[in-house]
Amino acid sequence: MICPLASFEEVFKTEHGVVYQCSRKNCYWLDFQGEATPFKVRDFFQFKKAIDAMDVELMLCNSSRSFDFEILMPFRSERIFILSVEDILKMRELLAGAKFMIELNSEIKNCLQSKALLAI
Repeated sequence: MICPLASFEEVFKTEHGVVYQCSRKNCYWLDFQGEATPFKVRDFFQFKKAIDAMDVELMLCNSSRSFDFEILMPFRSERIFILSVEDILKMRELLAGAKFMIELNSEIKNCLQSKALLAI
């Protein structure tokens, strides 16, 4: 699954998946549907945008079989995601939580750095 030599920290977890941060390689790992997929930082946020842009309402309203699933192959990845509406909603929840935790961690670091500078 994931390189045993790397240093991983859990960013966010739901019952459907987990996002890890690898400090050694400066990347994120998405574990979803039993498979782990690595992403460079920029590619991770692009993948989130692509998931958020999927039109779930159209998928639900259209009875054509071609609207039952979305197929997505992230940039610089060998994995293909075939997502139902339910999968898209689960993925959105996971990625939104991960993005929030990443941004929160960044804000906390900024606050601690500014307080450290004021103490000097």
